[in-house]
Amino acid sequence: MKENISISLKNVESFISNEEILALAQQSVLHLDSLNKGTGPGSDFLGWMSLPEDIRPQLERIEKVAERLRSISDLTVIVGIGGSYLGSRAVIEALSHSFSSLRKDKHHEIVFAGQNLSEDYLSELLDILDVRNYSVVVISKSGVTTEPAIAFRIIKNHLEKKVGKKNASERIVAITDSKKGALRPLADANGYETFVIPDNIGGRYSVLTPAGLLPIALSGIDIRMLVDGAASIQAVTRNNRNASTNLSLIYAAARNLIMQSGRTTEIMVSYTPKLHYFSEWWKQLFGESEGKDGKGIFPAAVDFTTDLHSLGQYIQDGQRIMFETVLSVTEPNRELRVPKEEDNADQLNYLSGQRISEVDHNAEAGTILAHHDGKVPVILLTIPQLNEYYIGQLFYFFELACAVSGYILDVNPFDQPGVEAYKRNMFALLNKPGYEEAGRLLRERLK
Repeated sequence: MKENISISLKNVESFISNEEILALAQQSVLHLDSLNKGTGPGSDFLGWMSLPEDIRPQLERIEKVAERLRSISDLTVIVGIGGSYLGSRAVIEALSHSFSSLRKDKHHEIVFAGQNLSEDYLSELLDILDVRNYSVVVISKSGVTTEPAIAFRIIKNHLEKKVGKKNASERIVAITDSKKGALRPLADANGYETFVIPDNIGGRYSVLTPAGLLPIALSGIDIRMLVDGAASIQAVTRNNRNASTNLSLIYAAARNLIMQSGRTTEIMVSYTPKLHYFSEWWKQLFGESEGKDGKGIFPAAVDFTTDLHSLGQYIQDGQRIMFETVLSVTEPNRELRVPKEEDNADQLNYLSGQRISEVDHNAEAGTILAHHDGKVPVILLTIPQLNEYYIGQLFYFFELACAVSGYILDVNPFDQPGVEAYKRNMFALLNKPGYEEAGRLLRERLK
């Protein structure tokens, strides 16, 4: 039986007692019950809770479509933004070779578009697509979200000119709503293969839907193991009313109690650059779920040891407004040791023979102690190994913890009303039909 991810609150105890954490976690069983019964805010968006079982019948088709695209192209553009791309990118970056684009062996490359409005980025992407044999996966429930809609229009136009409209249609897969939105009729009219994002799952909780799993499968990563990992944590959290053994409840309780002590920024820390985009996914999950009604913990992220040389000073000695959640990977997938040098000019022979991971783990342990001494509470999450199974565990662990944490804060963790504010202003300034008067007023303000 595989071990699970684990949580340590040893470096929180001097700020918040274990008794307080356990008490709030036990109170939060009521929030867990609300999620399971669908009686809390946002109950129309709880489909993610049963995804580890519900998605299994689709896995074979997802794998077959991925294999088909891999057989007709050597690169796929994933078009999406926010939850429509961050989950898959998190897995692909975590489990792919760090220098895959430079390797000469054959592999299917994944690139992303629609996550920004940079003219240079899209132009430079077209430079690459001019000389590559590529396919496209476009992910959008509505089909009209500005960033991915613009990117898809440009890339679809490019592909149709390059290979013809019929051949382009065979190379485009749309992941969208079953009936509504602009992308659904476009896909049906052009004969694109399609997958559905269920109505009861929001984008930031959608990594275990085809929106996340098809790009992951295209990269050659085992999506069945990813789902198995999520299912393994679901089995010990979703219906576990014993707060002392429910990791998601403990984490949700600890972070909220720490916030109540005045530390309103949570920093996700990882000691492997492969987890950079996992932290980006986590930032969206918690930021969009909790940041409303003047409430919420601000989610930030750093890559250590790199950022110890830039932000380390502030974390150690700056304003005491933050706490850390450290993702600690126990066993790396590769082995490399520090060589011995006869002249010892760099004075590193005391490390000779040690694995790089040993040096990294000691840097991690030393930093945790230093930050704790500097009055920064540290939650430690231990991951046995960086693979599909444990990343699947992390996804479900954080999703459930986020939902519970939102209920502790008394907010709806499944809506995002604030996101619409910038969209309305952008539409008005761009003179979208129906926004003309609002645009005039905004331009007056900008003078």
